[in-house]
This record gives sequence, C-alpha cells and structure tokens, in this order.
Amino acid sequence: MRHFDFAPLYRATVGFDQIADLMDRTLASDAPQASYPPYNIEKTTEDAWRISIAVAGFADSDLSVELKEQQLVVSARKAEEDEGKTYLHRGIATRAFERRFTLADHVRVTGAVHEHGMLHIDLKREIPEALKPRRIEIAQASSHPAIAQDVVDGPSVN
Repeated sequence: MRHFDFAPLYRATVGFDQIADLMDRTLASDAPQASYPPYNIEKTTEDAWRISIAVAGFADSDLSVELKEQQLVVSARKAEEDEGKTYLHRGIATRAFERRFTLADHVRVTGAVHEHGMLHIDLKREIPEALKPRRIEIAQASSHPAIAQDVVDGPSVN
C-alpha cells in the first residue's frame, strides 16, 4: 500500500486540517469499501446534491436516515417476515446495511424520499451571511478623518 506524507501540506496551509485528515483516513483504510447497496451522487445545482440509493425490498419503516457529527448515516434492517416462504432463487438482497457519507461544512439535508425502490436524499450547502464574501469600500485619504489626522507636518529636510 502507498503511504503519503501530508506534513508539507500542514506546514503550507492554515485551516485545512479537516481535508488533510480526511485524505489521510481514506488512504489509510485497508478494508475494502462495501459495494452494497449501490448508490449515485448527483449534482443538481451549484450548491445542491442528491444521493440516490437502491433499496429494493425495504419498506419505509426498515430504513433510517440520520445526521451525526457531519456524517450522513443511512441504514436498513429488514424485519424477518420471510419465514414461511421457500425461494427457488433469491436475487433481491435485503441484508442489513449501513452507509456513511461525510458532509462538508454548511451542507444540510433538506429531505428524503423513498419511491420505486430508491431512497433519494437531497442536500444543500447554505453558507451563513457572516461567511459570504463582501466588498469593502476604499475611501480617499483626504476624505477619511482618521487618516487625515495621522499626517504630521514637519520641516522639510532638503
């Protein structure tokens, strides 16, 4: 396995510790990522996304969507109701799962819909007003009283 040293990244950046830690965690995990259930992540607008997870065979009551510490946790546990059935072929997997998605700062879940065997979770980034860029007006030195009073007149040297 490859090992990357992120020490130069820590020295050259300020406030990006979470990104470096995320990359470090991702590259350090030796366990293969689970492929069940399959999912899509779609960018719907500039600041909105939709996660679609294939959950065929699960009812609304079997599914759980939770937000814990900037992690979206989607899990399902099928109630045992197939005891009296005999299957010749069972191709629809209804095994329990837990899928985690790490969300960026200021991304919130706006809704979840379960329809036609798909669970759709909508996400939106909402940046607070205090963090949005704002334009600072530049004033002329002669019109700004604080700057004008700091000027000291003195005898010229030459």
